[in-house]
Order: sequence, then structure tokens, then C-alpha cells
Amino acid sequence: MYSKRNVVIFDFGGVLVDWNPRYLYRKLFGDDEAGMERFLAEVTTTEWNLRQDAGRSWAEALAELTAKHPEHVDLITAFHERWEETLKGPIDDSIAILHDLKSAGHPLYGLTNWSGETFPIARARYEFFNWFDGIVVSGDEGTIKPDPKLYETLLERYDINPKCAVFIDDNKVNVEAAEALGIHGIHFHSPAQLRAELIELGFLPK
Repeated sequence: MYSKRNVVIFDFGGVLVDWNPRYLYRKLFGDDEAGMERFLAEVTTTEWNLRQDAGRSWAEALAELTAKHPEHVDLITAFHERWEETLKGPIDDSIAILHDLKSAGHPLYGLTNWSGETFPIARARYEFFNWFDGIVVSGDEGTIKPDPKLYETLLERYDINPKCAVFIDDNKVNVEAAEALGIHGIHFHSPAQLRAELIELGFLPK
């Protein structure tokens, strides 16, 4: 195990990757912003999508939702068939931080709530995923953050001492779960804030 706090664990969505279903659904709803928001709040909800992150297959998810909302079949199936359009791209200033950490020799790991079926699409699209020494995807493990089991899977699989690691996530609850295991948590708000905290911790030079 590493003898000092030098390991960095990243969440992906909202920290390194700008993902939002609105990037797709604005194309489908056009000027009807209110209709889009209603659809996302009532049909393809965050809770529904999280079940894919927790390991449910997209086939099952789509079958369940289209049965409930047959009037929205095309809009629902678009979530999966056109999923890549929910990705805007990398958050460039965060990727610059990732690059600097890699160049400084810090071991890098990923811990993400992401469907095991759609993560490979993003991984193939963005080269920076190859910079990581290991990645744990919730959809492959059957549980999601903030379940401590997911964090423990990463720590055990890659022999990481929690006292040697920092964890970065844009969800405060997920950060608190990491802190409960002895990992230093950083609640991500912006790349500038993240860089400042990593400098303060000694991970990056001033």
C-alpha cells in the first residue's frame, strides 16, 4: 500500500465529463423547454436512470418505462439509442488537472455511477480514461455510490489504503461516504476550486 496520501480517486460525470440528458432532449423537444423538463421529471427520471447505474439492463429499463408511458415510446427509447448525444464532452480545465496529476506521478483511479452498458461508449470516445490505473463502474458491480460496498470494492481491488487517498465528486453525499471510510473528500464545484484544494493538499505545485 502507498505510505502517504498521494492517490487520487475521481468521479466522472460532472467532474471530468459534461453529461446531461438535456443535451439530447433539447433536440427532440425544440423550443418546448417546459415540456422537456416535465418529461425528464416524470418519465425518464433521475431515479429511473440510476437503476441502470446500479446494474439494471437497458432492455429491462426500456420495457418497463414504455409499458407505463406508451405515448412516449420514441422519446424513451431515444435515451438509450441516442445516449451518446447526452455527452457534451470533457470538462477541459478538469482534464488539465488530471493531466497534471498524472505527470506528477500520482496514481489515478475512477469510481463512477455509470451503466456498464454505456460507459464503454464514453471510454472509447475519450482518451483520458486510459490515464487511470483502475476504474470501478457501478453498473458492473451492481451497486451505486454512496453504498460503502462500491468504495470498498475499489480499495480492495487496487490495494489502496484509504488514508493515502483523496476522492473527488460533485455529489456531497458521495463525498461524505468516502470520508466515513477514511478517504479525504473534495466536494467538486469547479476546476479552479479543485485545483486550489489539490495545491493546498500538496498534490500539485502552486
